[in-house]
Amino acid sequence: MDSDNELGAFLMSRRARVSPAAAGLTSHGRRRVPGLRREEVAELAGVSAVYYTRLEQGRALHPSGAVLDALARVLRLGATERAHLHDLVRRGRVRRSAGSAADAGEPAPAVPVRDGLRRLLAAVGAVGAVPAYILSPAMDVLDANDPARALIGAPGPAAGGRPNLARHVFADPAARERYPQWEDVARQTAGFLRLSSGRLPGDLPLARLVAELSALSTEFRTLWAMQEVREKTHGTKCFRHPVVGAFALTYETLTLPGDERRSLVVFTAPDARADTALRLLGSWTATAPAHTHTGHLGNGSA
Repeated sequence: MDSDNELGAFLMSRRARVSPAAAGLTSHGRRRVPGLRREEVAELAGVSAVYYTRLEQGRALHPSGAVLDALARVLRLGATERAHLHDLVRRGRVRRSAGSAADAGEPAPAVPVRDGLRRLLAAVGAVGAVPAYILSPAMDVLDANDPARALIGAPGPAAGGRPNLARHVFADPAARERYPQWEDVARQTAGFLRLSSGRLPGDLPLARLVAELSALSTEFRTLWAMQEVREKTHGTKCFRHPVVGAFALTYETLTLPGDERRSLVVFTAPDARADTALRLLGSWTATAPAHTHTGHLGNGSA
């Protein structure tokens, strides 16, 4: 993605945010680096400073699970960050055994979205105008119901013909109007792509998307360099819709059985304002010309 030593970059970024005081150490004099020194991390984790240095330099090939868990404790990693640390080690092993993503060849042909899932999307959307879509790890929208199309508009398609929410957030000026808390959405989006990149070593569409967004967006480059990882299992998202105004929805992300690379994202209304907005959105969707709210989104190519 951005270097062959993502494990080292992640470790350095995480130790930079842990102060000596937070780690129970006494700091003497000026420090050349923010956060903990390599030697301090090594001591607290119970490994040699030489070994930890080799880890950051990408030269220690097989750190044990116990070592990784000790580092996660010292660096105060959350559950998602801890999982990402283990993913990066597995990713490095895959790269060494199979070569880099650039040498992996073209991606496998896309598997169509099952007819049953399409019927599920339509049924969910018919009950109280509940927006829902199917998302890939690279945030391609593989399919969506009408309320979802109306909710998030029509982000332009990726090279493979599918709309992509990450590209929408960072490359489409309309996204800054659609999301009142755009900075939060952008940070979550970059963090989710970072998490996906650790889980899916050698994924060419994901690597190409990161390269494209890095070239297009200064904000994305900054957020990507921060090494944050975000799991988008549930939460609240604010919208400013050109037809029904501002409101917030809660969402749940469900991994589809038998296909860990696809997720079903469903939005629901947490209050009366959001419920009214969704009902108005449903009415508008039913009466508006198709091109005003569908565009490329959920065109069935998956």
